[in-house]
Amino acid sequence: MFTLAHPPAGFTENPFPHYDDLLAHSPVTPQPDGSFLICRHADLNAIYRDTTLYISDKKQAFAPKFGPGTPLYEHHTTSLVFSDPPLHTHVRRIMTGALTPKALAGMEPGLIKTVDTLLDDMPQDADLIEDFASIIPIQIIGNLLDIPLSERAPLRDWSLAILGALEPTLTAAQLQRGHTAVSEFKAYLQDLIARRRARPGDPETDVLTRLINGDAKGQLSEIELIQNCIFILNAGHETTTNLIGNGLALLHDCPSQKAMLLSDLTLINTAVEEVLRLRSPNQFGNRETTAEVTIGGHVIPAGTNLHLCIGAANRDPEVFDNPTEFDITRQPNRHLAFAGGPHVCVGLTLARMEGRIALGRFLTRYPDYILSPGRTPGGRIRFHGYTSLPSRLMNSNAPKKTGLTPPAQ
Repeated sequence: MFTLAHPPAGFTENPFPHYDDLLAHSPVTPQPDGSFLICRHADLNAIYRDTTLYISDKKQAFAPKFGPGTPLYEHHTTSLVFSDPPLHTHVRRIMTGALTPKALAGMEPGLIKTVDTLLDDMPQDADLIEDFASIIPIQIIGNLLDIPLSERAPLRDWSLAILGALEPTLTAAQLQRGHTAVSEFKAYLQDLIARRRARPGDPETDVLTRLINGDAKGQLSEIELIQNCIFILNAGHETTTNLIGNGLALLHDCPSQKAMLLSDLTLINTAVEEVLRLRSPNQFGNRETTAEVTIGGHVIPAGTNLHLCIGAANRDPEVFDNPTEFDITRQPNRHLAFAGGPHVCVGLTLARMEGRIALGRFLTRYPDYILSPGRTPGGRIRFHGYTSLPSRLMNSNAPKKTGLTPPAQ
């Protein structure tokens, strides 16, 4: 029987053949700890949309994992993704108000400038994660919260340590790194929030000021405020890094698709969606049952933790034709990379914009890039990407400051 706690050899690096096997033979798989692994697209879609039978609150699951009252427990039971109404509704409403189409349009010139500056400074032998993909979301989220440039250096390591604690199994060292990261990030944010209270920013563009101010329905508590600032960084950092890195790897490994995109950059939007489907940056979600349910013939008790395998659902042959193929023209593309229902990713439009601009401008500048030996998988089960993508940037096109951005969706 497949178990997330002890997956087959090679699963972390390449889980996709195992997903295909689960979809064919065991789409609902009991786990030794009493939880269930759910793989079918239809099941995930139904679970995401039913907030009565399936809740996001993880206090019961995270108490034994992190320890009650610990930094990781406080963070992961307070942040948007693992909360339910009324906290989820309140925080999401405030965040959504800061990510309007007008606000996102205003962010695009800064994003283009960030990407172009990185491309200008790229060495010929570049690591596409360290030198490109990982930098973009840190700068964009730093801008969202108006974090001074000189204070952004620790953000990535904090994020990786905190999200790493969501893996199915943890070493004592990983657990301690996660606790330390939350504590350090929390202390930094307490100081940043105090400074922002003294000198507020524009709530139309400064998400931190907007979160501090709250809305007509009230303000967040200090802990809710701090932990959801951490969530904003974490939610947008590793996943967007993976989207860009996975996209560059897929396009390199599928030269016919890369050539098609280069010949018609209007395909960039569907290309980004296909990267999200086939190599979803976030491979798993979770829900907890509130009553006895039956899924795939299995009777599942109330209070059961469900592992929602997004990576498998996005390869479900009941939904996708030729699901193992990378097809940048795929339409429709009803992937679940951003989850669904009331918990659909609040930053999905921003993530798509980052993917579109980063991949489109990189390809225009370096159409003949080559990935060198030594690419390093991320080593995570829940999140799928690379920690290193060595490359040789061949035949750079002359930098141009206008006319290179593919059209918006």
